[in-house]
Amino acid sequence: QVQLVESGGGLVQAGGSLRLSCAASGRTFSSYVMGWFRQAPGKERDFVAAATWSGGNTYYADSLKGRFTISRDNAKNTVYLQMNSLKPEDTAVYYCSAHTVLPSRHYWGQGTQVTVSS
Repeated sequence: QVQLVESGGGLVQAGGSLRLSCAASGRTFSSYVMGWFRQAPGKERDFVAAATWSGGNTYYADSLKGRFTISRDNAKNTVYLQMNSLKPEDTAVYYCSAHTVLPSRHYWGQGTQVTVSS
């Protein structure tokens, strides 16, 4: 089993920055893809960013490229989401995730609230 715990959310003014952290524990993670998703009230959960633990592969939602950066600290089993130039539209609950495909495994954190004021 994998346990994911997010932290770092809060209230920030438009144009500001936040860094979210996701601490992972339970197993080795070399075969996992780590991701960030977000969900605003009444909307679907949207993909934000993803990264592999090794290999340096990263992926972003097209609309977020250049503002959000996913990174990892493998020694700490922690993945980060640096969010810059925040907009009110970024307000959502942000979820950390871990995924494998063979076999298919999916784990989610409890989420952390990010609120961007105008």
